[in-house]
Amino acid sequence: MSARLVSLLLGGAVAIYLVFIAARAWVLIASGDPVPMLLGASVIVLPLIGAWYLWRELVFGLRTQAMGRELAREGGLPVDDLPRTPSGRIERTAADVRFEEYRELAQEQPDDWRSWYRLAIAYDDARDRRRAREAMRTAIRLYRAAH
Repeated sequence: MSARLVSLLLGGAVAIYLVFIAARAWVLIASGDPVPMLLGASVIVLPLIGAWYLWRELVFGLRTQAMGRELAREGGLPVDDLPRTPSGRIERTAADVRFEEYRELAQEQPDDWRSWYRLAIAYDDARDRRRAREAMRTAIRLYRAAH
């Protein structure tokens, strides 16, 4: 099963769950009693936060995918040729060397979304997911400004 299909299935399941939670919250709000109404109002906040977070992640993934397709058409995707440990993880020292190359490239071309996209992949290879997402958000912002 592809990652995209899994994402869509899980997104659909979360969306259905959020609808059920919102329906239950509405029943509490419509009861007319002050305590259930307050509980229902507080419960309705969770589906709203969940829906916002789900939407944000889906848009992030779709934009990242669009940039990856464009880089692939241009022949600019990083090659996955780093050595791996027996468990399949990228060796840390090799990832660090590759990271330095892409970091320097991003510093030389700070307004190019392609360099930030590659830097995000390098961060991910170096197992720094938080910075990888930050770099990818920068790439998305620059990509959207250019298109």
